[in-house]
Amino acid sequence: MNDAQTPRPDVDALVGEWLTLPDAAELLDVETSRVRRLIEEGRLVAIRRGDPVVRSVPAAMILDGDITPHLPGTLTVLRDAGFADEEMLAWLFTEDPTLPGRPIDQLRSGQRGEVRRRAQAMAF
Repeated sequence: MNDAQTPRPDVDALVGEWLTLPDAAELLDVETSRVRRLIEEGRLVAIRRGDPVVRSVPAAMILDGDITPHLPGTLTVLRDAGFADEEMLAWLFTEDPTLPGRPIDQLRSGQRGEVRRRAQAMAF
């Protein structure tokens, strides 16, 4: 297995539902090239997965036709803490009983404070 192309099975299972870039573009009502730019800008995360291997975005990163609230800033904090894309996804999609729930679910419900505090704490 080539780690650069295929995610660890636990990340794939943690995320659950994935979107190809064209599918993400459709939900965001933009061109696929815009989704690529959002990934390059760090506003979304995509990894190579599946068979055949294609770049995919977790479906939970899109909410009501837009990027999940507070996600881009949280991704910036995680990148600044040294997280690679798969590590960010594992953290965002792992159940945390003290939140409660997964960080991505907290962001989807508009709760960024505690999620950001925890992400910032990991940088130190």
